[in-house]
Amino acid sequence: MTAEAATPVPESLDDEAVLLVGHGSRRERSNEQVRELAAALEDRLGLPVDAGFLELAEPSISDAIAGLAGTVSTISVVQLSLFGASHVKTDVPVIIQEARAEHDGVTIHNGSHLGVHPAMVDVLDDRVSDVEAELGVDRGGDDVAVVVCARGSSDPDANADAHKLSRLLQEGRAFTRVETAFVGVTEPELPDALHDLSRHRPDAVVVVPYMLGDGVLTGRVRDQTAEFDAEYPYVTAGAGDPLGTDTRLLDVLGDRWQEARTDSVDMSCDTCKYKVELDGYEEDVGGARATLRALAHKQSHADREDVADEPHAHDAPSKHVAVCTNQTCAAMGAPAVLERLRQEARDCDARVTRTSCLGQCGDGPNVAVYPDGVWYQGVTADDATRIVSSHVERDRIVSDIDTQLL
Repeated sequence: MTAEAATPVPESLDDEAVLLVGHGSRRERSNEQVRELAAALEDRLGLPVDAGFLELAEPSISDAIAGLAGTVSTISVVQLSLFGASHVKTDVPVIIQEARAEHDGVTIHNGSHLGVHPAMVDVLDDRVSDVEAELGVDRGGDDVAVVVCARGSSDPDANADAHKLSRLLQEGRAFTRVETAFVGVTEPELPDALHDLSRHRPDAVVVVPYMLGDGVLTGRVRDQTAEFDAEYPYVTAGAGDPLGTDTRLLDVLGDRWQEARTDSVDMSCDTCKYKVELDGYEEDVGGARATLRALAHKQSHADREDVADEPHAHDAPSKHVAVCTNQTCAAMGAPAVLERLRQEARDCDARVTRTSCLGQCGDGPNVAVYPDGVWYQGVTADDATRIVSSHVERDRIVSDIDTQLL
């Protein structure tokens, strides 16, 4: 399982550019890794590749698209995310949809995340080999177990892909077992997975952090592995390096670019918690809910990498007001409603943003207040004033406007 061939580059790229989207971090080194990959991908593809960030770094995705829109007519967005969770499924698509409305003369393709790819398995295999060499063990003669440790997500689809990568790493290789663990959010967490492995008494345990950058989370993986190594003297344990800027990532990014520019992105809709009802995630079903969460997240998410025990933080406004400005709602007066809401909420602890269709065409203009999950329908500019003064400022639903609860 190798990925040696360079991505084939088609002709006629003079009017096309790529935007590589990273999460963004307060650690400038992490942001610089995204820019390094963008530069390397530009050399690989032979066309302009810029870097943009979801949050905490500049330029933002919107600003990066605006910068490219003045020079090309086609932009393909490629996401530097390991798994397809909420950033990939909701946050970035909302931003791209807004950009399409602002740059209607530019075609903007939305690409997928890195995901499960042969090159990613190859990188993992090499990271394990590096640790085996450090520990002085050989999977061919020693009992070597591996733990692939991912970030962990509230999206079961993303967590399932982590398990799939672990299984692919085990196939055809002489590891006694390959387990999956997570830093947080979901189970099993790394210490529990390591303790379970100790019962099998392997000669060595190799932990590989399945992360792009070398930050707080990878440091936590190393610390927990060292604690395990000290607690179980009959097992030799060591942790490897993250993915970093390994050149094989370019093979994956090149494939994702090809999928994006040809509108052939294949997402896992059959196991997407926003599209199908999965046990334990019933409240997440529904595209409108996902859109509203994405709009709120876009304004509120902040990195906690400076805090030792918590890698993410949310400093959200108390209210997020989303106004549908799709064609039908726009014709019914949504732009005036949006402007009035922004004027009235100027001094409130609230964000007012536009959104694409909320699936209630014909009942607009539609205004959704998050996190309350209240939709107002048939809203006028005068209604907007009352929504702010009553609901946003005093948590009192305006009862004489048609409403719907999410």
